Amino acid sequence: MKTKITFNSPVVLGFAAASLAALVLGFLTAGAANRLLFSVHRSSLADPLTYLRFFTHVLGHSGWEHYIGNMSYLLLLGPALEEKYGSKKLLGVIGITAVVTGIVHFVLFPGTSLCGASGIVFALILLTSFAGFREGEVPATLILVVLIFIGQQVYEGIFVRDNVSNLTHILGGAVGAVLGYRMNRRRR
Repeated sequence: MKTKITFNSPVVLGFAAASLAALVLGFLTAGAANRLLFSVHRSSLADPLTYLRFFTHVLGHSGWEHYIGNMSYLLLLGPALEEKYGSKKLLGVIGITAVVTGIVHFVLFPGTSLCGASGIVFALILLTSFAGFREGEVPATLILVVLIFIGQQVYEGIFVRDNVSNLTHILGGAVGAVLGYRMNRRRR
């Protein structure tokens, strides 16, 4: 028997490849590509790239460690979600999460830039918790995920001073929870 490699999750694999390309481009341009295309920051609303960056900031990463951390979760969670919900819906989750986190950051944090897929990772974490959801039930795993993952982000947002956008993680988780509830409620 021959074993072959399959392209099992086109959205997830495409996202990981596009993020890798953005990372390499960022290195090759000494960060100029990230500033121009792959990070949300306060800029003129007359600039068309402002609106593009609401989507593309999720492809940019500050370095290999940032990229590897996000892609590890994305590649772990994404294929099962893409199989369950389909490529189109998963792409919708990614797009909605990107726009929500991008616009909120643009409005609330004019002095900083935001890049990375961690909002999407948190959306997928919460979306995964809804995999076995049934109307009228609250999965115990959902409660634990909210307490552990989102609770940690709230704690770190209040008490830890670092370069991490905890609000983006919380917003991503909220998007994943809302969409997970809606997509699973309709399915049953």
